[in-house]
Amino acid sequence: EGRETRLRVVLRVRPLTCTETRRGDQQVVHSLGDGAVHVSAARHDATFGFSAVFDAGASQEAVFEGSGMRQLVELAMDGFSCTVFAFGQTGSGKTYTLMGPLAQSYSQPASPALLGLMQRSFTCLLEQSRSRGSDLALSASYLEIYNEQIRDLLSPGPPCALPLRWSKTRGFYVENQLSVEFESLEAIVSLLLQGSQRRRTSAHALNRHSSRSHALLTIHVRNRAVSAHPAPGEGWGAQGSERGPTWVLQAGACPSKQGTLCFVDLAGSERVKETGSSGELSLEANSINRSLLALGHCISLLAKPRGKRTHIPYRDSKLTRLLARSLGGSGITLMVACISPSSRCLSETLSTLHYASRARRVTTRP
Repeated sequence: EGRETRLRVVLRVRPLTCTETRRGDQQVVHSLGDGAVHVSAARHDATFGFSAVFDAGASQEAVFEGSGMRQLVELAMDGFSCTVFAFGQTGSGKTYTLMGPLAQSYSQPASPALLGLMQRSFTCLLEQSRSRGSDLALSASYLEIYNEQIRDLLSPGPPCALPLRWSKTRGFYVENQLSVEFESLEAIVSLLLQGSQRRRTSAHALNRHSSRSHALLTIHVRNRAVSAHPAPGEGWGAQGSERGPTWVLQAGACPSKQGTLCFVDLAGSERVKETGSSGELSLEANSINRSLLALGHCISLLAKPRGKRTHIPYRDSKLTRLLARSLGGSGITLMVACISPSSRCLSETLSTLHYASRARRVTTRP
């Protein structure tokens, strides 16, 4: 707590698709073990190091255990602000890593072996909650950033734009966002699938189910044990002011822990020429790439030593505003970089690897 902590960055390399194999694409990414990966192609020969590398044969369970996701869940329960986000080229396996198969629904759940980081984290969270015997209140909120508009994925009716505010105490936050309490695995999985089905997706040349928005699912973990009527001499007390009583924590009281666990599924970077996008799809791609560029710029500046950092332009996009605490503030962050091993995707793969390498140098103070 309070010490500088580096962002944990892991890499996942998806298998070659049937289309890529039929086309004769070469595999240019090879895992070397011990968190290292090598890219070998014409005029390109480079090695990158990460906290962990998961190759095409890695199971969903191996990614969950090897990425440090279980520890992140435990830290959220201890009151820390924790974030995990997946990024990479469109079609590189981000949504599959976080959620599992796209075809799953509440009536047709995915095979347990194929479940992603989200569902496995929910199970771990509820198991930990029961084993600790603590009186925890769990709630979830789910939003998407589509064409620089923030939309609630859980509120009834058609999605409408929500304002993004800033305050000295809360930092950047979304006003009027719906938060739904849950107590069981079935309830939170239902909220996840409900929100995901409302998220904007489209098909293009590189991905039949391309996410056209950035999605953020946040689990709020709050301790309900704090009493509104503490024993005499300890707990919460009221101090008078012009606006009425202000509740303050008195000496000897035990403050409640309020942690968060946020899953960020970033829309994939893409080149319009490769995807064949036009019209609305092209506009969406431009919006996605602009916000990812702003995110990359912030990461590049944050990777510099604290004494040499200049102003960090979080306000350049709504995505960077919402991730400000996770990237350079008081949060604990896990980044999952997803790449394709195909020679056809070499340029985007190298871009993702350089992006992830810079992120490894970013530090926060949880």
